[in-house]
Amino acid sequence: MMRVENLSKRFKVDKKANVPKDRLDGKWFQALSNISFDAKSGEVIGLLGANGAGKTTTLRLLSGILKADSGNIETDLASAEGDSRDYRRQLGFLSGSKGLYERLTVRENLNFFARSYGLTSEQTNQQIDKLSQQLNLSDFIDRKVIELSTGMRQRAAIGRALVHDPQLVIFDEPTTGLDIVATEQVLSCIEQQKQAGKTVLFATHHMDEVQLLCDRILVIHQGQRNFFGTEAEFLSQYQADSLVAALRGCLQLGVAK
Repeated sequence: MMRVENLSKRFKVDKKANVPKDRLDGKWFQALSNISFDAKSGEVIGLLGANGAGKTTTLRLLSGILKADSGNIETDLASAEGDSRDYRRQLGFLSGSKGLYERLTVRENLNFFARSYGLTSEQTNQQIDKLSQQLNLSDFIDRKVIELSTGMRQRAAIGRALVHDPQLVIFDEPTTGLDIVATEQVLSCIEQQKQAGKTVLFATHHMDEVQLLCDRILVIHQGQRNFFGTEAEFLSQYQADSLVAALRGCLQLGVAK
């Protein structure tokens, strides 16, 4: 289980920076303000919001890439602040940068990251075999990353994020730019993580993915939490008959809930 309490983050910006003026305090841009939520084992949380709302900042804080100005992030096993190494060992993070070495093969990448997390040779081979089946990597696992298509790279990057069998999985728009087949494979992988009892958080702009996979929804708007709850609660609160309509209403009202 993950608990996030009053997470805040600001960045120093140049006067010429194109940022919303109502989130500026002198030279500081308030990216996030007092975000709180929890995520249980075997639960998928969908993170929604407009571009620039603070979704990626939230995920980078949860992954440990960024350090919060204030607030707490902890799981049942470790705290991001107090036990950062133990905390990072239990999470897998996928960002837009992919995090793969292009001149290595997919197998070599997976082997490198698995061993970096302390897996034995036997454990590494078992994980690579399992992920190869889950993500359908076998046709290109011994090809160099630089030779792969966008969809192949994305599946390889997801394999990299999962190779150490993390308990907390964080994906930033994992299906962006993928075709239908690759998207279905990624969504199937997320479902498999859920069935294995993992906690999954992922940002997306696709409401069908939210409806298919998510147990609860977190909406961030202008750096603040506007909604956190189930799909049924979301539809009811904004008197909507679809997630698209509920999200539109949520963002238009702009009142944190």
